[in-house]
Amino acid sequence: MKIIAINGSPRKNKNTATLLNKALEGTATQGAKTEFVHLYDLDYKGCVSCFGCKLKNGKSYGKCAYRDGLTPLLEQIEHADAIILGSPIYFQSVTGNMRSFMERLMFPYLRYTAEDRSIFGRKIPIGFIYTMNITLDQMNELGYMQGLRFIEEDLKGIFGFFESLVVNDTYQFDDYSKYVVTTFDGNKKAKVKEEQFPEDCKKAFDLGVCLAQQARIFKENAPISEKRYSVEKIQR
Repeated sequence: MKIIAINGSPRKNKNTATLLNKALEGTATQGAKTEFVHLYDLDYKGCVSCFGCKLKNGKSYGKCAYRDGLTPLLEQIEHADAIILGSPIYFQSVTGNMRSFMERLMFPYLRYTAEDRSIFGRKIPIGFIYTMNITLDQMNELGYMQGLRFIEEDLKGIFGFFESLVVNDTYQFDDYSKYVVTTFDGNKKAKVKEEQFPEDCKKAFDLGVCLAQQARIFKENAPISEKRYSVEKIQR
């Protein structure tokens, strides 16, 4: 069982990356082999609307035709048993790099038909860890999750299973006194990091366990047609 964590934060060892690593630790307890990818290390762009993935009898039908630094990761995902995404929230949405990645990830598998809209060919669980510096109450008041709902519905529709974890009131700076951030109280932020963030890490670990267990269920109960499809994709 192979599970890939994908970090959509420009920071490699801060909140989002820490939580993703905790989630992978959870998957490892279920026997999963894991890989961690930093999107900001890759040279790529979002969907270029070439429609090569939709061309009848085209050699790239059902997969992204554009070749760049994202191509090897997209090929790995074809054979992954679960994916865990992570992104801080910038201006009420995921980072630009994560958004561009998701365009390239989802569009090739989305079929423009009334039924059976996904051509991924099997079900795998998708997890998403959101980090944001506002509180839970502020997030609800501003309607952040409503904006993210469309992403979540698309991911679930294409891959068959989706679960998210929201981590609020995150600690952004090592020393708040060095920055012009009078909106936030550095001492309160430090207290949240000390008291709440360990609980958030435990939730991320549990999310990883859940996703790995669901991945195993999908593998064990996949119809013969889905198993055959998976083998054919691996062999091509």
